[in-house]
Amino acid sequence: MIVSIGEVVWDMFGDKKVLGGAPVNVAYHLHSLGMDVCVISRVGHDDLGTATRDRLQEMGLDLEGVQEGQLPTGQVHVTIGRDNEPHFDIVAPAAWDAIEFDQAVKVLAGKAFHLVFGTLAQRDSISRNTIRKLWPMADKRLYDVNLRPPFTSAELVSDSLQVADMVKVNGDELSVLASWFQISGADKKDQARQLLKTFDVSVIVVSEGKDGAWLVTPGEYFTHPGAPVKVADTVGAGDAFFATVIEGYINNRPWPECLARANKRGAYVASRVGATPPMPENL
Repeated sequence: MIVSIGEVVWDMFGDKKVLGGAPVNVAYHLHSLGMDVCVISRVGHDDLGTATRDRLQEMGLDLEGVQEGQLPTGQVHVTIGRDNEPHFDIVAPAAWDAIEFDQAVKVLAGKAFHLVFGTLAQRDSISRNTIRKLWPMADKRLYDVNLRPPFTSAELVSDSLQVADMVKVNGDELSVLASWFQISGADKKDQARQLLKTFDVSVIVVSEGKDGAWLVTPGEYFTHPGAPVKVADTVGAGDAFFATVIEGYINNRPWPECLARANKRGAYVASRVGATPPMPENL
């Protein structure tokens, strides 16, 4: 089983709202790829909390790991820049800041699992402690850096890198991490190799948007040029990409195949509005 833990939010595009949050987006795509998935998050006792449960059911995701509390259900106000890149105004505090460990571990009931997590959900001590208590219980820890200033500090990222088996970043985030951790290099590939060695990570996957993606392991390097696409919005494209890489990693697919499939799915999501569109069977 794959456990995806962290923020569940409603992405607000003007007068339109779409359920999102990286953990939910990744879980949706893992589920559509045939993986056994559990979402662990938290919503409020409000209309958006009810809407969250309804939407998760529509997406085919189980509700057992979705907690409820007094804080409001998460919201993010999204604007799309001229470069088609989304910009996020993340409301705080939110229900997902208070994910409780006792409720989370009860849902897992002693099952073996891999853990998907990010940085943003660690901004508050309650959810941060829950995520970190789950780290040693997981077989594999799959970490999406997913920087969202001002909530994603170098300290949070460093702690997460130290336990991660797989790390996903985008090209810009890789440069930020190299600066934070004083990693020099002739190019991003060299920086990724040094980051991998410094934190003893098994694989670092780097998404480069329209330019595709690449990855490094201790002894290998693979790249894929990506797929041309007419962009509707890029919200969730990286999550679709990451989910597909995870599916390949867990099922021991060759790395070139993982990258090709991940770029194809990520490009498709970028061509649609929203992070969790209906997915064709060939993706």
